[in-house]
Amino acid sequence: MTGSWICEKHTEGYAVKWKIKDILHEEQTRYQKLAVVDTLEWGKALLLDDALQISEKDEFIYHEMISHVGMCTHPCPERVLIIGGGDGGTLREVLKHQQLNAVDLVEIDERVVENSKRFFPALSCGFTDRRLNLHIADGVHFVKETSSRYDVIIVDSSDPLGPATPLFNLEFYQDVYKILKADGLLVVQSESPVFYGEVFQSVYRQINTVFPLTRVFLAPIATYVSGPWSFTMGSKKYNPRELAKKPGDLGYLKYYNEGIHRAAFCLPLYIKEMLKN
Repeated sequence: MTGSWICEKHTEGYAVKWKIKDILHEEQTRYQKLAVVDTLEWGKALLLDDALQISEKDEFIYHEMISHVGMCTHPCPERVLIIGGGDGGTLREVLKHQQLNAVDLVEIDERVVENSKRFFPALSCGFTDRRLNLHIADGVHFVKETSSRYDVIIVDSSDPLGPATPLFNLEFYQDVYKILKADGLLVVQSESPVFYGEVFQSVYRQINTVFPLTRVFLAPIATYVSGPWSFTMGSKKYNPRELAKKPGDLGYLKYYNEGIHRAAFCLPLYIKEMLKN
C-alpha cells in the first residue's frame, strides 16, 4: 500500500491498483501480514501479504461458485470439510444446504477468523451456526490425521505462497481422496489460467491423477487478477456437469444458478489446450 492506493503486483509486467479511503486495521499475524481497508469502489476489503482476498462488492461470486457447484453436484452432502476460508464466506454458502449435518472448517490463522468477525459480519455470520466445528489448525495435518469421512471437501486457499503452499501438491490431494466417502468430491480454487498457467495446469494434472472424474469450471472475479478465475473439481462418482438438485432450493443467491452451473464448465479453446498439455 502506497499513499491512498493499494498496488498489487501480479507479474513483472502487470499490476493493479485500488484507491482506498481508509486503512481500518493492520497487523502481522503468526503467518502473514493482514490488513483491512475501505476502498472507494469495492467497499471493505481483506488483504493478506498485500494481496486482496475479498471485497464486499464482489465476494459473492467467488463464494457462491466455490461452494454451490460442488454441493449441487453431490445429491446429499451431509458432512463437509472446508480447508481455509477463514473469512467465513464459503461457510455461509455451504450452510444454505439443508441436507448438511456438520461442517468442519480448518483455518491455520485464527486472526483471519477474528478480523472477519469484526469487519465483515455479512461473511462471518455462519460462525455461530450449531453445525460448525471450527479448527484452528494446519489443513495438511488435519487431513492426514482426521478419522472423519466427508461427502464434499472444499479447499478455499489463498495463492500458493506462504502457509497455503502445501495445499497445491499431489500428496495433499491423495490424502484428501482417502478421507472422502465412496461418492465424495473435492473442489479447489485453481488460480488464473492466464497469469498463473503453470499452477493451474499443475493443479488439474495432479487432481486428474487421483480422481476418476476431473473438471475445470470458471467464473469472473473482478477484484482478482484479470481474466477468468478457475476452480477444479475431482469427483469419485458424480459428473460435475450434472446437477443433483436445483439451486432454487438454496434461498437467496446473487450469482449462481442452474444455467451458470452448466455454462461454467464450457471452456475456451485455449484453456482446453492447456489441459491437454
